[in-house]
Amino acid sequence: MTALVIAEHDNAVLKGATLHAVTAAAQAGGDLHILVAGHGAQGVAEAASRIAGVAKVLLADAPQLAAGLAENVAAQVVALAGGYSHIAFPATAGGKNVAPRVAALLDVAQVSDITKVVSADTFERPIHAGNVIATVQSADPVKVVTVRTTAFEPAAVTGCSAPVESVAAVADAGTSSCVGAEIASSDRPELTAAKVVVSGGRALGSSDKFNEVLAPLADKLGAALGASRAAVDAGYAPNDWQVGQTGKIVAPQLYIGAGISGAIQHLAGMKDSKVIVAINKDPEAPIFSVADYGLEADLFIAVPELVQALG
Repeated sequence: MTALVIAEHDNAVLKGATLHAVTAAAQAGGDLHILVAGHGAQGVAEAASRIAGVAKVLLADAPQLAAGLAENVAAQVVALAGGYSHIAFPATAGGKNVAPRVAALLDVAQVSDITKVVSADTFERPIHAGNVIATVQSADPVKVVTVRTTAFEPAAVTGCSAPVESVAAVADAGTSSCVGAEIASSDRPELTAAKVVVSGGRALGSSDKFNEVLAPLADKLGAALGASRAAVDAGYAPNDWQVGQTGKIVAPQLYIGAGISGAIQHLAGMKDSKVIVAINKDPEAPIFSVADYGLEADLFIAVPELVQALG
């Protein structure tokens, strides 16, 4: 029994989500391999080889794999799928794009967003916005799973290196092409990897208030900025700040929600945070039900006072 983890990377850096997927795959038992599909990604393969528990790294390096197009990456995974009992993807935008195609091409059912490995063929996953945990058993010869990264600790990185083996790259499918990419740059931590997250809701009232009220607190704490779906839909915050069932799933050491009522969809994306602080002037706000610390106050008064206290 051998599992294949599909590495998340940008051809230069191995993403942390891969480490969480490795932990999940290792719990299924057996040997563990990692596939790095990209172009000019030798450095990524070497980084993957230093992850504890990895027996081998497969490197498929070709121009048609550079952009991570789902059609090409899926074909690459399927070409190598023989002999693997499990194929695991991080449940990121990229993983969710490729995994269903792989499952369809292999004619197996996908098990999505797993949060626990019960045994080699049985997994737990949240449904109904996280209010119910379903136990799913797969009888398929190959288990294709996506891993909710916040549910698993990252695998350790060691000084030892597993062998890196070059494999033949598949031909370009020719069904899609990458026209361009605009990469947002920020001095703040990446939202899903941040140890502290400061999020705001629609109560802030404008994008200017996010910058005036929440940004100073995030600066003090070295935190990433997040937002509720209502705030994003209102145009107060960019899409990549959205935390929740239809946004990003986060589980930082500290999550501060200011002016967020706590709709079930938002709670599904942050309730696994280690410590949750809620600031809201509505004592009936649902977010207080999951908060470790709740402050019933006007955020426009409380947050600046908190910033001043931290100063």
